[in-house]
Amino acid sequence: MGKVTTDPGHLKQLRLAKDAMDRDWAEPLDLDAVAAHAGYSRHHFIRVFKAAYGDTPGRYLSRRRIERAEEMLRTANLSVTEICTLVGFTSLGTFSARFKRATGLSPSKYRARHVGRGAALIPGCYAMLWAGGFPNAPAAPATPAERTSPDVPDVPDARAGSGHRDSGEAG
Repeated sequence: MGKVTTDPGHLKQLRLAKDAMDRDWAEPLDLDAVAAHAGYSRHHFIRVFKAAYGDTPGRYLSRRRIERAEEMLRTANLSVTEICTLVGFTSLGTFSARFKRATGLSPSKYRARHVGRGAALIPGCYAMLWAGGFPNAPAAPATPAERTSPDVPDVPDARAGSGHRDSGEAG
């Protein structure tokens, strides 16, 4: 195999593919589609991307996701599992292993080391709202009227109470 060279005409397309990965870092990566967008076959795209940016597209995207996870671990009151999902990993084990390889710390230890050094944690509900929630999560009805509409199953309103209290509930 010869030396990989990037055609100056394709560098713009290669940059657009990289920008798409930067923009859609939390989405599943369809490497064939990204490669086609850049005008390359999958395997040639991997070689050309590595020649241009010093890393494979998969490793680059993983690094971007870890960077986002670091930020969320420092600033958001979300569980490690929630952050794993929000940054685009589908396996907590893979996320934890890659995070530790990149930072030298597990996600939990990273959070313990960095929380309290800056601003207070953002409540998880706000962080989830900002991140757009979990992918493919069904939206909960907002009002009691929406909950009783014909196409939404009837869900009791939690504010009305159910007549009993959980053992941990005060008052």
